[in-house]
Amino acid sequence: MPDKIKVGLMTHAGGAHVGAYLTALAATEECESVVLADPDGRYKADAQQALGDKMKGFYTSFREMLTAEKPEMALITIEARLAPPVIDLALDANCHVFAEKPACVDTREFEPLLEKADSKHRHLMLALANRTNPEILAARELVSSGRIGRIFGVDMHLIADQTRLTKTGYHDQWFADKERAGGGHLIWLGIHWLDLAMHITGSKISTVAGFTTNIGGQPVNIEDSATAALKFDNGALGTMTSGYYLDKGYHTHLRVWGSKGWLKVDTIGPTALEWYSTEGENAGMVQQFEGEREPRGYTPFVREAIRAAAGLTEPPISNLHSLRALKTVHAIYEAAERGRTVELE
Repeated sequence: MPDKIKVGLMTHAGGAHVGAYLTALAATEECESVVLADPDGRYKADAQQALGDKMKGFYTSFREMLTAEKPEMALITIEARLAPPVIDLALDANCHVFAEKPACVDTREFEPLLEKADSKHRHLMLALANRTNPEILAARELVSSGRIGRIFGVDMHLIADQTRLTKTGYHDQWFADKERAGGGHLIWLGIHWLDLAMHITGSKISTVAGFTTNIGGQPVNIEDSATAALKFDNGALGTMTSGYYLDKGYHTHLRVWGSKGWLKVDTIGPTALEWYSTEGENAGMVQQFEGEREPRGYTPFVREAIRAAAGLTEPPISNLHSLRALKTVHAIYEAAERGRTVELE
């Protein structure tokens, strides 16, 4: 495999985070060139400005781009309802795939894509970009090294602003319609924390119960509030609160308690990570992450995806973990709708 690869950026007028992806592609050395497929032409000028000489072609047809250019990786950011057949096209073209979440409105649409990716030995990576944040890497190491012992419990919340839901322009976007997005806050934002809880602890969520509602009463066909009770496959229990409540900004935390201590992650707070352990040199003392908080976000995550597509490293998220995050969210939706617990396979 080459050390540098061609990436096909596949999007449309409703594509999410395209600006962040263009920045990431421009900054990633292992991305040798980019070809853009955008049927609406919405991002042609933006791509040319962001990528400069790195941009090598523009197409209005996804199929034509894949056939003519044969990129090693497809970066796909498309409305969730429309994404599965585009991902399928890219896999048929033998591309590794990086897909903006949620990439489907029903996990039954995603499962055959994963099976195809596995059969072709291709990566199918969902854009859960907090995984490569320095504090998350450190938290995962703390747990895997046994510093806080056997996991007892997990608590997390991810709260964003209700203000966006009051804007007419937002009402017309696919994020505001569960028929187009698959859900609301939980599938769009809460999925990050559910994935991180499993990623940090090394345990998958096996059983869920949940509630969802539109507590703000805005004219959107999504939940703006979700809560869940969770059981992990190691026996630990957890809770999740996911909602649009604030006037601006975010409130976040992820706490993990173990037999030898605890840790707290807050990706936007002044202390990104703190922990306590009953063992080791600083036993009995609250310790703080003192490393750099950068790089973080989409650029390092995209870079790791591209490096994986080039055969240089492992992917930042596996095919199975991408599906696992989606199935966990949809299990909570099912539990809320049916009023009973749901077990995940």
